[in-house]
Amino acid sequence: MVDEVRQVGPDLYLGIGTWGFTDAQRRIPLPFVLRGPIAPCAGDIGAHKKSFDVRQAIPALHPRRKALITGASAGIGATFAHQLAASGYDLLLAARRGDRLQNLADQLSKQYSVQCEVLSVDLASSDAATVVMDHLDKLNWTIDFLVNNAGLSGHSKFAEASWSQLNGEIQLMMTTLTELTHRIAPGMIERRWGRIINVSSLAALSPPGESLLYSAIKTYVMVLSQSLDMEFKPHGVHVTALCPGFTHSEFHDVMGTRDTANHLPALMWQQPQDVVRAGIAAVMAGKPVCVPGLSNKILAAVMRPMPLWLGYLAGRTFNPFK
Repeated sequence: MVDEVRQVGPDLYLGIGTWGFTDAQRRIPLPFVLRGPIAPCAGDIGAHKKSFDVRQAIPALHPRRKALITGASAGIGATFAHQLAASGYDLLLAARRGDRLQNLADQLSKQYSVQCEVLSVDLASSDAATVVMDHLDKLNWTIDFLVNNAGLSGHSKFAEASWSQLNGEIQLMMTTLTELTHRIAPGMIERRWGRIINVSSLAALSPPGESLLYSAIKTYVMVLSQSLDMEFKPHGVHVTALCPGFTHSEFHDVMGTRDTANHLPALMWQQPQDVVRAGIAAVMAGKPVCVPGLSNKILAAVMRPMPLWLGYLAGRTFNPFK
């Protein structure tokens, strides 16, 4: 909404209003240039209060903010795309499945009237971050909101898995995530505003079970996010590790664990909309770690203080996917 309008020239007005994350109950004041004539309101309180169609407002000092979402073709990533588009962000969606991305982009552009670009890229490749940054250069975009969401989980024991499988997990969830953050964060710091969500996992706060590398990677993501938030927050940039538990999405279909997942109690599951809403609220509030959902918070509180050997034993014993 726009709260005040001041005339700054012939048929030219400056509106002061709000723009941003209504879902997260955080709005960012921005100025808008409005070109008239603009009719006075009935019962106008002041000489400079005017009525107008806010959709005709043009940001005067700030272009529309831009967001990059990796792993955006489904699940949590696609839900981030919906919620950020609803908040007025232009989007670059990056993932392997280009057809899925394009369908999502078309839907978001039509529904929310935002610019939505897609990039089909294997984020587990060694040059993935360079490919993404080159595409941003072609668009002439700077990123204000980064969501590092792309991920997968192997269930093989470390010594039994192929190096190709393990290296793919490291590249996708550690290297590409870290490089994108490293290359995008300086611009946020220079502009003194930015938000970064790195999707970690409840596994970062829980005993390691069969997927030892996955747990280690997600712990890295959480600790990295905490460290970067401390470094960046004096410059207006916040970093949050989002640590969801079991979330309704295609993740378990892709990983081949759907049958096992279906036998888990309903109270352990969350909808992706709730996970994403909690993550956005956390990063806007400057919280470096977000564990969405009461059951996940309780589980993390119980498991975190366990000695490593006891946590490992519990993880091996009660891991439903072993």
